[in-house]
Amino acid sequence: MRDAKNRRDILDRLKFIPLSKAQNIYLTFSGEMRLRLNQTGNPNLKKGPAQRQDIMRLVGGADLHITRYFRAFGELAHGGISGPNIGVPAASMRNKLVLQQYFAEADAPFPGLHAGIRYGRQEFTDGANLLTSQRDNNTLRFALNGTRFWLRGKKIRGDFFDFHYTRLGRGGVRDDVLNRDIRFSGGTAGLVIPENFLGKSRLYLDPFIWRLRNRHALWGGAAAREERLYYGVRLWGNIDRLTIDWVANYQGGRYDSRKIEAFQVFLAQTWRLGSKSTAPRLGLHGDYASGGGGFGKGTLRNAYAPFGNNIYYSYQLFLTPTNLIALAPNVTVSPIESLRLTFEHQFAWRASLTDAVYRANGSAFAGTQKTHARRVAQSTRVQGVWTWTPRLSFTGRYEHLQAGPALTRAGYCSSDFVAGWANYRF
Repeated sequence: MRDAKNRRDILDRLKFIPLSKAQNIYLTFSGEMRLRLNQTGNPNLKKGPAQRQDIMRLVGGADLHITRYFRAFGELAHGGISGPNIGVPAASMRNKLVLQQYFAEADAPFPGLHAGIRYGRQEFTDGANLLTSQRDNNTLRFALNGTRFWLRGKKIRGDFFDFHYTRLGRGGVRDDVLNRDIRFSGGTAGLVIPENFLGKSRLYLDPFIWRLRNRHALWGGAAAREERLYYGVRLWGNIDRLTIDWVANYQGGRYDSRKIEAFQVFLAQTWRLGSKSTAPRLGLHGDYASGGGGFGKGTLRNAYAPFGNNIYYSYQLFLTPTNLIALAPNVTVSPIESLRLTFEHQFAWRASLTDAVYRANGSAFAGTQKTHARRVAQSTRVQGVWTWTPRLSFTGRYEHLQAGPALTRAGYCSSDFVAGWANYRF
């Protein structure tokens, strides 16, 4: 937007406000408003009155660039939620005002190499969304506190980080503080695979080593200190019309005095049926997350994602990649360029019969560790996204979760979920 010819309206002008004659110091503004309605039948998979959530998100940000080498970013957010049968909303759903992000960043370009460092509260994703995600389903997006440093070349990169989680209050900006009980650190490398490796392809290989420390990790109703180490690799990108995102990781470490031995494998792929970007896509994702030991002694084999995409398996937040096997075929069609429709049916089983079924927040469905049934649920999902303008989109979603014996034998039941929301971003 530095070039006035590219500006279409007054909001485009807010994307580049020069503060110096040379125009190398400038300010850009951003914002978002999301209005959303969720309707959930049998909330928490227990028979009872439906839950309706009326949700509003308001976000405003300012990005100050001082030459090409320095920038400072700040973002304020408000989260509102109301409706019948919502209980006590989490602070990530209802919050009067929060400093959602505030950080300073320095960049240093070198011949063939780019280095940078960012310090402060920031959104962070570097890996498969089942492991690290901004969790856009919440009213407030997920942010961490600390330092990120990177070195990037044309064919290889390295990203290193050390973060603490955020403990949110529900009032003003002063009650949102560092959660020193949870620390997430590590590094991710990246390698561009030669384009002729598999014919016409664009693939990337990202090995990673992470460490997640939690002073009050909860397994089997008991809280104890956990230090979990992740050793993994991600292969992702395109091979002609095939898009893949494959991840495998081994998890070691200690939970209290117990050894951790767990692993996860996520295999997602889609095939585009035509050459156009709007051509129908057929997809399939299969996932395995080990389980066992959460309600016993000895080695803990329950896998755990640091802060993954908790709507990947269910917008009702009923499943997570812990003690889980999932298989989901899907199809995406675009009858017009601005409309995208996705249909998916998911099968879910337990990896270990002696451990529980786990929700998206990591807590167990009480009693499911005793049901000794493999089949957890089947889910049918339909979603439509209409991008009316580059800034405004509308989304509608329906889910039906058919509870299986792993849940029903513990007194849980099936559920329906309907949602619609509008997003305006600039």
